[in-house]
Amino acid sequence: MALYGFSMNPCLESVEVRHSNANLSTTLIKPRWSWFNRKSTCSFRKLTKQLKEVRCSSLRKTVSPMESERNDLIVDTPVSGEEETGHVTRFKMSDFMILDRVSVGLAGRADEVISEAIVKDSASPLYNSRVVLRRLTSARAQRRGRRAIEVLKKLVGRRILYHSYSMQVYGYVSSRKGGSHSSFTLVHGYHGSFSLRHWLQQPDWLPTLEATLALDEESVRRVGDDSVGGPAVSRQLRLTRILLRDLLIGVNYLHCHGIAHTELRLENVHISPVDRHIKVGILGNAADFYEDGSNRSASDSNMDRRQMMIAFDMRCVGFMMAKMVLRELMDPVIFTKFKTFLMKGNDPSCLREFLLPILTRNSATGNIGLQILDRNWGAGWNLLSLLLAAKRSKRISCIDALRHPFLCGPRWRVVPSMDIIRWGLGSTAVRITEEYIYRTAQRDRLAHFIELMEMLNPHSRPKNWLELLPGKWRLLYSTGRHIGLTLRQPPLRVLIGDAYLTIARPSKSNTRLSVTSEIGFTAMMGHDWPHNKRGIKGKLQVNSSSSLKAGERLYLNDMAMEGFSLGQTNSEKSIIEKLSSRKWRKVIPFTELPSSLPVAKLLLDNIEVSMTLDETLKQGVDVAINIVQEIRTQIPPEMFELTNIVCGTYVDSRMLILRGVNGSALIFTRSCVNEEL
Repeated sequence: MALYGFSMNPCLESVEVRHSNANLSTTLIKPRWSWFNRKSTCSFRKLTKQLKEVRCSSLRKTVSPMESERNDLIVDTPVSGEEETGHVTRFKMSDFMILDRVSVGLAGRADEVISEAIVKDSASPLYNSRVVLRRLTSARAQRRGRRAIEVLKKLVGRRILYHSYSMQVYGYVSSRKGGSHSSFTLVHGYHGSFSLRHWLQQPDWLPTLEATLALDEESVRRVGDDSVGGPAVSRQLRLTRILLRDLLIGVNYLHCHGIAHTELRLENVHISPVDRHIKVGILGNAADFYEDGSNRSASDSNMDRRQMMIAFDMRCVGFMMAKMVLRELMDPVIFTKFKTFLMKGNDPSCLREFLLPILTRNSATGNIGLQILDRNWGAGWNLLSLLLAAKRSKRISCIDALRHPFLCGPRWRVVPSMDIIRWGLGSTAVRITEEYIYRTAQRDRLAHFIELMEMLNPHSRPKNWLELLPGKWRLLYSTGRHIGLTLRQPPLRVLIGDAYLTIARPSKSNTRLSVTSEIGFTAMMGHDWPHNKRGIKGKLQVNSSSSLKAGERLYLNDMAMEGFSLGQTNSEKSIIEKLSSRKWRKVIPFTELPSSLPVAKLLLDNIEVSMTLDETLKQGVDVAINIVQEIRTQIPPEMFELTNIVCGTYVDSRMLILRGVNGSALIFTRSCVNEEL
């Protein structure tokens, strides 16, 4: 659609612009000024810069329905006179030289035929540029193509952002065939041979992507970093931050214009080697937030629709982040189990516990993705859980994700929220327990973190505990007794496995809870147990029932703590020192150690003990008694005598802390282990 002339009269109410298409004329409403400077040359460009409203009217003859629909898409585009109508161009196939190859990264559907081409029309601004021709064969595919052009109307207002973060749609090729059928080909930008998925599947993807993005000290400053190179973990974390921040900026650009992408996948995202930006793909399936097409609507239904669409896009970003960091999820089988875990309603905060057997299968500490997510107090796992939250109202937005500590380098000082502080304390405690080297410094640090978590307990009422307690919890650590073999010489060697505490609520109307302690063990009968640990496997179960009641935990003073050898006094002193420091004063709502804290008091009934073995025990009842006695010696007494559990001092979707009658603390993590993995 070429512009070939215009007429202007200062005394008239409007300016008429005539196009080469005889069926179309454009009328520009009179500007808001009331006089003209006769000495100045009122060029068309200066005039259109000051226009406030544009009205396009189409003077059509008898045209086909498809041409009418296409004209609607183009004519209604609110473009300025300076940009003409160049946002969407109607090409002809003779304008292109078709290439004999197609890049592997240009993923297409079954109803799409993709080819690469060079623009050979010397009059086109795209002359000698490589473009992609996407021929849409079915009616549904053609609707996607027209939708991509329609979405373009809403995005050209901020043209720089559109060109930076969206795959540019230049126009289309449409021709009528026999009957009522027509051919529709979308012409869009070419941004390299690979999609992001293909980049990540390359054996040398890390140095290749760094070279493509031309990472230097200046470029990494935009993610808050101050260096380049370094270990593989630091390099991959830096690159992940750059890609995720670019992706989130592009998605936020769409959301600000009332549009949801709905098809965010690694296959649909490209990295342009020219401007080094993420391109979020063709917006053929983009959906409007509001049904009436406006950018804002206050109705409840439209607000729910907006929240649902934003949450869907953020969940897709979460899947992309998981694949970018955890390369094991590129395996379709493992990724299917990963999605199944989330679809069953499991809390994403338990993803680390769920994926740990997979990530440590080849190496306990060498998995780069695990190290990346564990850095900065487990900030990566926190962001991933917020992106994949089961409730859409709990999912993080693009703006908040860009401010998350995981995506902010060391040069950017981020004030963490209270939720992130709690998450960091719990993640660090889990990491310390996994080291299993409980020296005095580590024990004091664990006790210190436990005390801080108890002070920051977000759920102190029994009704909150009734909602969060049900589930299977794995015992991580006890401040009173270590789990495992010691230097003793027992009559029978027993190797303790995982210890679980399963809490179930029969019904929502019933406040009673059933509590089951389950300890896995291996009884080694022979004398060659240091080298052969294949003994008889079994489980010890302790069942009880409990009710919850509000209570308080009193902190005893130093005089009352004399002779109480659990290290509590040293822990409290260290906490007081921390609270008085400037670092913790801003985030902890206590200036000194409180005299009491609200807790959930557990009232447990009598217990029932049972033991099962995988093999028949031939040595007699005395050996079974020795097995039970050895298990009781190694495990914390609260896991056998459930009545010794006094109260719960901390609970959230991931962590649980219980206190025993002797003051010792037991820290648990919610277990969501899939036996198939």
